[in-house]
Amino acid sequence: MFEEIDVQDAIKKSLQTEKNAMNFYQLGATRMKNKDAIRVFELLAKEEREHAGHFYKIYKGIDIPDFDEFMDAPPDQESTWMAAMTKTVNSDFTEQKALELAMHKEKKLEHTLRETAGKIKDENVRAIFELNARETHNHYEMIESEYARIMAMVHESDMDIYVRE
Repeated sequence: MFEEIDVQDAIKKSLQTEKNAMNFYQLGATRMKNKDAIRVFELLAKEEREHAGHFYKIYKGIDIPDFDEFMDAPPDQESTWMAAMTKTVNSDFTEQKALELAMHKEKKLEHTLRETAGKIKDENVRAIFELNARETHNHYEMIESEYARIMAMVHESDMDIYVRE
């Protein structure tokens, strides 16, 4: 039923990915002008740090001795998260482009977390991956909602009103 994977390696990679995501949102927030979009990206950066903390607690490696030091280290510019945001920042940056990129990255991360969770025997470790997958899905929905607001689309809470009229 379970495919054999190196669980500690998967945890370490997930910890690094959450740090990369945090750095992605921090950089995006510094480039935005819209106060609400900035607030969303700042909140997402904070939550990505919390996600990394979930993984840090179950990581048994000794190469990351201090969580705060690890998280506060300079961003890995080679990561797919940072490379994508840097490319967006260096082109015609808009909140729309940053939000579209964030939705894409969160959707992909959710899939990866769920796929990895399905390969882990240890129930406690699997639960951490599943929790992070659910929270990542919530991030996608938050970004999607902000995207709809920025694009002046009908918000999901107003959908009933427009359907009835």
